[in-house]
Amino acid sequence: MRFLGVGLAVLLADQITKHLAAAYLPPGKSVALPGHLLYLTLVRNPGAAFGLFPNGTPFLILLTCGVLGWVWFHRRAFADQPFLLKLGLTLALAGGVGNLIDRLRWGSVIDFLDVRFWPVFNVADMAIVAGVILIFWLIIRGDKSRSGS
Repeated sequence: MRFLGVGLAVLLADQITKHLAAAYLPPGKSVALPGHLLYLTLVRNPGAAFGLFPNGTPFLILLTCGVLGWVWFHRRAFADQPFLLKLGLTLALAGGVGNLIDRLRWGSVIDFLDVRFWPVFNVADMAIVAGVILIFWLIIRGDKSRSGS
């Protein structure tokens, strides 16, 4: 159940920040935050990260639903996995659901975090990346331990 709470917290943070960005940021114009390390720039992304699948909303909706269905079908097998693997899956799935909500609702994903040297992104994207990195790290390490579970 603790993973459900983490997933819901990520999803809630993602949706609230996207709502605020859409409500208060002018489209395409940047607002510098103090220190000029982070800018807020509202863009709507009809594709995936790094410009992949431009205007690929239907494909990305099907892909996300397929991944969610696969994980749901195999949920019992994941119950015995290490804590960090479950955390990685939770983060990646919560981020995927956050972007899925945007695609279903708006036909594109709301992005607003801009560090200038990277494509504009959102909280869901950060969760997806963190989750996938964690999963890959565990796979590369060959971690079979159950510590922390």
